[in-house]
Amino acid sequence: MKRYVALLSMIAFVLFLAACGSSNDNTSNDSGDDSSEESEESRKIEHEMGETEITGTPENIVALEFSFVDNLASLGITPAGIADDEDSERIIEPIREKIGDYTSVGTRKQPSLEVISSLQPDLIIADYQRHQDIYDQLSEIAPTIILPSLAADYQGIVDSFETVAKAVGKEEEGQEVLEEHKSKMEELRSQVPEDESRTVLPAVVADSGYFAHNFESYTGSLLESIGLENAIQSGDARYNKINLEQIVEIDPDVMFHMVAGDQTVVDEWKENDLYQQVSAVQEEQVYEVDRNMWSRFRGLISSEQILEDAINHLYE
Repeated sequence: MKRYVALLSMIAFVLFLAACGSSNDNTSNDSGDDSSEESEESRKIEHEMGETEITGTPENIVALEFSFVDNLASLGITPAGIADDEDSERIIEPIREKIGDYTSVGTRKQPSLEVISSLQPDLIIADYQRHQDIYDQLSEIAPTIILPSLAADYQGIVDSFETVAKAVGKEEEGQEVLEEHKSKMEELRSQVPEDESRTVLPAVVADSGYFAHNFESYTGSLLESIGLENAIQSGDARYNKINLEQIVEIDPDVMFHMVAGDQTVVDEWKENDLYQQVSAVQEEQVYEVDRNMWSRFRGLISSEQILEDAINHLYE
């Protein structure tokens, strides 16, 4: 009888241990599976060069255009590497305040593949016009997405932001940021009088020429989005090098000059009677603006800054 009781006790104890072990195993597996599923989640991102699979949440991101730096800053992310043209001063102040230290990976035209590789990135964001030819090389370093930036209009920049938000695993947060941006844009649009009829001409002015941005350019389409009509409503190219005679013919009411260098062609034109015939010149509606802000950076943050700048010049 004693043996029988002892045997039953041993069996009960073994079953108790087995149940505990099974419970622990299940708890461990459940926790591990959730964590693994979250960290190893894969998604396919469609972009200009096809489709790229990204696993998990990228932490070391390299941005090869300023618009993508703007995108990441809007999402609270500091890129590990930026193609900043080897000049940190090109990072505009509102974005410089949002991002911390980063490594320069060279120029936007010719980023250093060696430096990019040394950062061990888990995501590279590149521009279609500048970087399509090195897409394969970039993809060998890390998952790479190619998006329009240099040749994009304002809506194209917004679309690229949504793709970047999805690529970095912040799609929901990206939608919240975008809604805030849209509200800000409505507020800015409300500051432009409904009867505003003046035409505006944004242009990069340098010693090498006058480079006008038409209605389909980033800056041109951005200004048009709040009711400021671009002076150039035609043309195959979004960025056009034009001469003084063409400016007189276009005859813009307002000119925003993104100045490049100490001396520009406009300095020469100021002594020319033809230049004095332009409506913007006659009405003293020629404004010098920050080229980094108005031309090089293209994103949600910079778009808002450009429009605030334009409105301040025109109405305040």
